[in-house]
Amino acid sequence: MKKHEPGFAERQNASSNAKQTLLDKARARAADPAAAQQQAARRKAAAERTARTTERRAAQRAEKARKAEERAQQEAEARAAAEAEQERKAAEAAAAETARIELEAAQKAKRDERYAARKARR
Repeated sequence: MKKHEPGFAERQNASSNAKQTLLDKARARAADPAAAQQQAARRKAAAERTARTTERRAAQRAEKARKAEERAQQEAEARAAAEAEQERKAAEAAAAETARIELEAAQKAKRDERYAARKARR
């Protein structure tokens, strides 16, 4: 038995009928008030979702800016502390150098006194 193979005209009619059926369904859905309400609800939900996303992104940007500012402040404080430490060390070194010079001067004065006393005894 030979199978029936549809010709071009039959295939074209079947395609046209299927397209018309889909178009009729779409028109019926568009005319349905419940579908319009659903579409409005979807649009409203999409708008709310977009608003939440925008708000979340703005909050993330604000948090990022706050953290960057905080990090910059901490770096400035660390730099200031390092400079203060460096100044303190420089002051300590200067004080130690001054003390060393004074000690050397005192030792030289004592040595000179001993030398002068020895000269005076002769």
